[in-house]
Amino acid sequence: MNTATKTMMGQTTLLPAATQTPVALTQFVATVLLAAGVSALLVLTDRLLDGWAESHLVAAWLALWAVAVLAIVLLRGLTRVLAQNLMTHLDAWSAQLARRRADQRLWDMAQKDPRLMRDLEVAMDRAPEERSPLQRFENRMNRRAARLVRDRLYYI
Repeated sequence: MNTATKTMMGQTTLLPAATQTPVALTQFVATVLLAAGVSALLVLTDRLLDGWAESHLVAAWLALWAVAVLAIVLLRGLTRVLAQNLMTHLDAWSAQLARRRADQRLWDMAQKDPRLMRDLEVAMDRAPEERSPLQRFENRMNRRAARLVRDRLYYI
């Protein structure tokens, strides 16, 4: 499976789906989230049972264990889904950031090299756009006029 993305220049690129999140990292994040959730519930339960636990020590200990087991059972699925969503969003964010950096480097190089700039302009003119034919025509004419003025080709 491939993932289609659009760059700053409007070109569509296909990224291989092999950039999916490694399972071990997702499981590690899920385990950390589960440990944090269970710990938070145990601390809350301990604070609630603190005054009562002095006279009922064994009952308080059993209540803490019951809360721990229930928290693990109930939070296991939720933390797994949260970890998968988090890793998916982080991967998409880092890919988008890398594309932006690459586009910016290409644009900076094109600012210094007129041949590369012309190639980019031609590519942008040929790029399929989701606009009406009239908007595409106006856009091409504006770009063409800007190039003619820039290159001082007034003899049209």
